[in-house]
Amino acid sequence: QVQLVESGGGLVQAGGSLRLSCAASGLTFNWYAMGWFRQTPGHERESVARISQGGMTYYADSVKGRFTISRDDAKKTVYLQMNSLKYEDTAVYYCAAQIGSNQNREYDYWGQGTQVTVSS
Repeated sequence: QVQLVESGGGLVQAGGSLRLSCAASGLTFNWYAMGWFRQTPGHERESVARISQGGMTYYADSVKGRFTISRDDAKKTVYLQMNSLKYEDTAVYYCAAQIGSNQNREYDYWGQGTQVTVSS
């Protein structure tokens, strides 16, 4: 079955960096756009970044210039490099896979999430 497994979360001081990884299995990875989302208690899940099958990227305004999404199709892995972290970046981060080119459709598969905590 399809699995998306995130790793790399943790506790970091404000201004620091973390790199999240999401390893996929059970799917043809290069058929899928990949996204990173985050959620805090009492709030809706929000899109952070997306990378298409061809490598085109999208970022939420709140993370532009600080976060970088990338993918390695050979390793079936998507990454989120997070620099200049802020307290408000604290959240559970999820990766997700979306088949096809319509970025407005629902994502097909989700990981279990990894906690990122930024101390001020």
